[in-house]
Amino acid sequence: MEYYNPIIPGFYPDPSICRVGNDYYLVTSSFELFPGVPLFHSDDLIHWEQIGCVLNRESQLPLGRCQPSQGIWAPTIRYHKGRFYMVTTNMSGKGNFYVWTDDIRGEWSDSIWVSQKGIDPSLFFDDDGTVYLLSTFDGPKGQGIGQSILDLETGKLLTEPKPVWYGSGGKYPEGPHLYKWDGLYYLMIAEGGTEYGHMETIARSRSPWGPYESCPRNPILTHRDTALDQFQAVGHADLVDTPDGELWAVFHGIRTTQYMLHHIGRETMLAPVYRDKDGWPVINGGNPITPHMRVTSIKREVPRETGKASSESAGAFQEHFDDGRLSYCWSYLRNPDTANYTLSTRPSFLGLTAGCDFLDGCGSPTFIGRRQQHFFVNVQAVVEFSPENENSQAGITVFHTNEHHYDLLVTRKNGEKAVLLRKRVGDMITESQPVYVPEKTPLALSVQASKLEYIFSAGAVGESPKVVGKGRTQLLSTECMVSTFTGCLFGLFAQGAGTAWFDSFTYLPACEEPAEEKR
Repeated sequence: MEYYNPIIPGFYPDPSICRVGNDYYLVTSSFELFPGVPLFHSDDLIHWEQIGCVLNRESQLPLGRCQPSQGIWAPTIRYHKGRFYMVTTNMSGKGNFYVWTDDIRGEWSDSIWVSQKGIDPSLFFDDDGTVYLLSTFDGPKGQGIGQSILDLETGKLLTEPKPVWYGSGGKYPEGPHLYKWDGLYYLMIAEGGTEYGHMETIARSRSPWGPYESCPRNPILTHRDTALDQFQAVGHADLVDTPDGELWAVFHGIRTTQYMLHHIGRETMLAPVYRDKDGWPVINGGNPITPHMRVTSIKREVPRETGKASSESAGAFQEHFDDGRLSYCWSYLRNPDTANYTLSTRPSFLGLTAGCDFLDGCGSPTFIGRRQQHFFVNVQAVVEFSPENENSQAGITVFHTNEHHYDLLVTRKNGEKAVLLRKRVGDMITESQPVYVPEKTPLALSVQASKLEYIFSAGAVGESPKVVGKGRTQLLSTECMVSTFTGCLFGLFAQGAGTAWFDSFTYLPACEEPAEEKR
């Protein structure tokens, strides 16, 4: 059996997973994006389909003017007695909360807030019915993992949080998950920070309250101190068993484009797990995680023609805006003003009306975006837009944060309709020379992406496009920013004034072999 990592490409970090029968469900962080907490389904752990988002109401997820990479951090999904639970942190709200549903494809409950501090909350359901809530905790010995007993019906803590483990010695112990095997409690956490020193460690105890014995082989997953160019910063794992009793780990990692640079975010990956003769879990046999994974431990046949999946060959996507709703992959920036979006005024068109917020701010500009999932990809949007003045703008953007984005926009220059490339990098803003275009002709706006650059082109539909400008991926990389945990999106937007009508959006990955295959 073989498959390719990442199993869910693009910035889908901090994965958590559960199984019900033969079905697997996975959630990831969403930060300032709305709806929040993308929800995926699979029947084989390899091929995943997004089936919605857990938090789709502003009452569940108030984002206000949250700063970049705030909002939703590190959700955990669990299933218990016929009900799904998702617990997470709103860094821009009141902290930790959980929601529940009896229908995984339906609506989730209102948020139930809990008083336990910290981040990365997780739930554990013990055999005796006790429900434990874990999160990060600042204890008398420093940063560690704290735990309390939770009343699941009310959200009230039945005990005060207590530190249970301070980790194996790495900084920022976080992302706790508790498991029980053979009567022992295993506490798995992330350490080292989510950057290049990231790692996963584990400890066990006869009591959920400890004391915990650290695994002698910690860390059980890391690429720290390596020169591996395929994946770095692997960690923040969760474990799931199959109906056959096998163990698997999901976790995130990054794909770099150049030395110490990545721009499409932390991505969800998969590796097999076995328990050694002493009961400790071993991830991928103790070997590094690779793009092309060859394993023998999936007993159930993968229900696909090829028996494998490739994150670099899959993922072509077209949106013609004719279904009356947007596909699940689209996101808004913070809570949207829905009056500025329409799919009904003109059939098979998405109408975006400029609001009072711009891409450069921390409000909610009129914007929908989908994650960049491939280095090599061609993206195109067809738009009709009649700009009123130079402040009237609409187009396609490669967006990472409000201070780091490249915008191919239609506007007015010197009284004429024009397309130009506007690049915002920190406190620097540059604009290309305008390319003048016909007044009433639909325009095709295109982005050709590679590992090192984006090439932006525009032209009337049916005619040869002109290159408007280029931008380096380097300057949209996480390492060029202050504390960002997200990745690049391709977005459609309107700002300043006017309504833009988008006829289609196409995302077409270019053919590329996984890095390991080209060596």
